[in-house]
Amino acid sequence: MAIETDQGLPLALGVGRIRTVAAVLISEVNQAVPVNRLIDLAWDGDPPARARGVVHNHVHRLRQLLAGQAELATRGQGYVLLADPGSVDVHRFRSLVAGARDAESWAAVVMLRQALGLWRGEALADVPGERVRRTLGFGLSQGRLAALQELGRRLMLLGRYADVVTELTGWIVEHPLHEELAALLMRALQASGRQAEALDHYHRVRRHLKDQLGIDPGPALGEAYLAVLGGSHSPAPTASGRPKSAARRPARAAPAYAGPPAPRPHGEPAPPGRGAGPYVAPYAPSQRPGPPPRIAQLPPVVADFCGRDRELTLLDQHLERVPQPACVVLAGAGGTGKTTLAVQWAHRRKAEFPDGQLFADLRGFERPPMRPSTVLAAFLRALDVPEAEIPESVTEAAALYRSLLAGRRLLVLLDNAGTPDQVRPLLPVTPGCLAVVTSRRRLSGLVVRDGAALVRVGPLASEEALQLLGNALGWQRVEAESGAARELVERCDRLPLALRIAAARLMAHPEWSLECWSKKLADERRRLQELSAHDADLAMETCLYLSYRALSSGAARLFRFLGLHPGPCVELQEAGVLAGQDTERTHRHLAELCDAHLLEEHAQGHYVRPEMVRIYAVQRVAAEEPQHARDQAARRLIAHFAQHREHRVSPC
Repeated sequence: MAIETDQGLPLALGVGRIRTVAAVLISEVNQAVPVNRLIDLAWDGDPPARARGVVHNHVHRLRQLLAGQAELATRGQGYVLLADPGSVDVHRFRSLVAGARDAESWAAVVMLRQALGLWRGEALADVPGERVRRTLGFGLSQGRLAALQELGRRLMLLGRYADVVTELTGWIVEHPLHEELAALLMRALQASGRQAEALDHYHRVRRHLKDQLGIDPGPALGEAYLAVLGGSHSPAPTASGRPKSAARRPARAAPAYAGPPAPRPHGEPAPPGRGAGPYVAPYAPSQRPGPPPRIAQLPPVVADFCGRDRELTLLDQHLERVPQPACVVLAGAGGTGKTTLAVQWAHRRKAEFPDGQLFADLRGFERPPMRPSTVLAAFLRALDVPEAEIPESVTEAAALYRSLLAGRRLLVLLDNAGTPDQVRPLLPVTPGCLAVVTSRRRLSGLVVRDGAALVRVGPLASEEALQLLGNALGWQRVEAESGAARELVERCDRLPLALRIAAARLMAHPEWSLECWSKKLADERRRLQELSAHDADLAMETCLYLSYRALSSGAARLFRFLGLHPGPCVELQEAGVLAGQDTERTHRHLAELCDAHLLEEHAQGHYVRPEMVRIYAVQRVAAEEPQHARDQAARRLIAHFAQHREHRVSPC
């Protein structure tokens, strides 16, 4: 549990039962909480004689901490925390989940991912008291699982089975006995053509249930098993977890299980587990009956790819360097086409890697992101390692992975990385292998510590952007309205994703002129909404939200207040005045925004942002900052402009 000020600074709650008192008041914001309830929850029903006085002291301390942020008032025989419910993550989570229930599936996916993204670990894990965790935390955890289940259901309805597998795999590791999630994962695997993996997962869950609880699978898991055995795609499950076609059928028990695999012969060593000492990989080339099949996991190239000559040349140069780096990071803002560029280059140069190419979408800015252990397991399976022999420990799995790459020439494409720690276990160390990583961040830790090379991917040049629009939409239509086409390109900030969305909308409406569409985008209130393909992952607003959500609270707050700045170029002092904070903290937060490619530093102390980033900041400050805070920031900026008008010279 954490409390932050309006300036994004954490409040030092300390340890002990003050955290319990704060947790109860925050979770029941704007509701009077009797002192007896606070005492009962803080001392697990066994309070000392001085408990009431201790609670009064804790409330007094909280009032001092929250002064100027929220009001902690006395109400009869209790206390009430008066604050905006939208400022409490618990209430924002519940509001988003409730809104998703009646929304279209594509919109519900966005809302549910936003809701799940608010979580930062187990509910109330750092709050003392078993009773408060059981009373408040259990319900929150169950709500989190229900939201995840609903997210999986909506993704199934949209036919996005691979996303369901990605979303659920990491969660099921934490909740191996949750039958509804396991059934969803089985149906998604089956719909993706991975029937064997679906059956294998069923048997693993069944063994867990039998060994730990002594029970057989329930109806949801049993019906999913029968559907997979039948070899037909499972219909989308309802909120209860069952397929719609089975909602009124009586529950059927799962068929009898044939039993676990044959026991390991006596004397054969068990696969390595967690323990001290070095790990020796049990796979040497001489132990394999023959060469493994060639690995070819790269996604297909985009047929109308164009431009990016500078970036392709830089990638070629890094491949030909002596010594060659083990990793190249392609860093740029969301929507710049990093993945398309990386895949295009990888296909062009795959002859340099005769042993194949591995690919993984790390989903570094999704919630939850892909775990290194999950990716390592997938890579080891591709490298012909049996499922039962894959180590559980990330360290041991990474050691085995590196051992299997020894003497080979493979390309490893790691898409959408969030942090260096997510990438580091997946890097090959063998000369001749190369990892290409794409990220919205610069991943400076990989550059500094691991010697990675960095290639920046920005917007397309104007002519390249116009060529992409012509390739996607058709040159006859573009040449007929060349002026409107150039204006449209700039409205899209020359971003490949925005241009492809615009082209898709125009192809769906051949009667629309490019001039009319460009005028639609001129309305800043609707631009981000118009640049949406009605898919949660194909919308500029979602693209910007993922980068914004990954910011620290202080950087996110500064980003919002920059929405009150009138121009594309912002000076360091202006940013500090808007946020009402000192220069050192402002500089640190601006550096984080630059690292996330939401700003770009030009001259020292001057920062530039694309137009759609500015529009998104305007939306966020209006939605998340109270009116009085916006008014105060605007007055501070106006006073600053008036004071420095004569000396103001902008290099942007």
